[in-house]
Amino acid sequence: MTGCGVISAIGQGKEAFLGALLRGDHSFGPLVRPGRVAATAFIGAEIPTPVVPERFSRKLLRGVGHSALAALVVLQEAWDDAQLAGADPERVGLVVGGSNVQQRELVLRHEAYRDRPGYLPPTYGMSYLDTDLCGLGTEQFGIRGPAHTVGGASASGQLAVIEAARLVRSGEVDACIALGALADLSHWELRALRALGAMGSDRFADRPDLASRPFDADRDGFVYGEACAAVVVERATAAEARGAHPYAVITGWAVAADGNRNPDPSVAGEARAVRGALAMAGLPPRRVDYVNPHGTGSGLGDEVEVAAIRAAGLAHARINATKSLTGHGLSAAGAVELVATLLQMRASTLHPTRNLDRPIDPALGWVRGRPERHGMTNAVTLSAGFGGLSTALCLRAGA
Repeated sequence: MTGCGVISAIGQGKEAFLGALLRGDHSFGPLVRPGRVAATAFIGAEIPTPVVPERFSRKLLRGVGHSALAALVVLQEAWDDAQLAGADPERVGLVVGGSNVQQRELVLRHEAYRDRPGYLPPTYGMSYLDTDLCGLGTEQFGIRGPAHTVGGASASGQLAVIEAARLVRSGEVDACIALGALADLSHWELRALRALGAMGSDRFADRPDLASRPFDADRDGFVYGEACAAVVVERATAAEARGAHPYAVITGWAVAADGNRNPDPSVAGEARAVRGALAMAGLPPRRVDYVNPHGTGSGLGDEVEVAAIRAAGLAHARINATKSLTGHGLSAAGAVELVATLLQMRASTLHPTRNLDRPIDPALGWVRGRPERHGMTNAVTLSAGFGGLSTALCLRAGA
């Protein structure tokens, strides 16, 4: 992985993002974006208006929605970071992780044209599709290799990275960008996720800063956070030819399904994904220095993940929870947390976990109230999604 880009409520760009992580910053508060406000208040973290590079075509940006704009900004940072400008466009691919990522935009459009459907802009016929992000990305960056989406609910971002690695490994491309798309939720999805018991209640309405508390005994569900991230995965020979310095090498991955439509995860499925990734990497569990978990703050999910980490032999590793700072970006989460892992590995420093006052398993290697210096050679990142999907990635620090 030779390039990365990120935007979240705590910072746009990898330098600002890393600084915010290590300070333990947050940006939680009432959600106020149009199409997201409802009679019931929701807590979350919304990104400021993205700073858009001047090189972007004004024509291309016309009619671009929130998810699409975040994607373009993040792709540009990853593209520049990896120095892809001189790459053969037919040997570069793009994989977008996420499904139904523009729900709020659709709600706003439906409301605006409910009484005048004959005036609906024809571009709606393209923009409602997630593949619109592929079209925008390939047009802006001249990508001519494969471009498609993959959906894995909250594991989508990491699933996109795995798909990008598969494309590179197969020889179909020399480089592939994996994007975890911004899941632009409307009040409808927020209502449903709260009704499911997955999203936190209004218990911390008066103290939004306390609401996101993965792995803490007082957690009561995830807190939504807007985010988007991308990484560039490429052949080592291609990177070496350009003099690109890798953040890390993907040494193993695995995807496991529980055969379960419901939102409840399983220890067996998550542990199977971790073991599969370790086996592919040829990596004994004892050599893993750090784990970046899914860690949403849900009542059942955190308990299951802790048990899976133990079952896979990783109880000795240092662990922190990025969602305690950023919130849960859903389709973007796996990519955002991968970028957080890459930046921490390069900085040899781990960010603190907010609100981890009473860990549900105090014996694990939590990084809690302050940043911690920690050299990392091998790291594991984990994601999970509704429908019983678990993913795991093994990373080795770049040379």
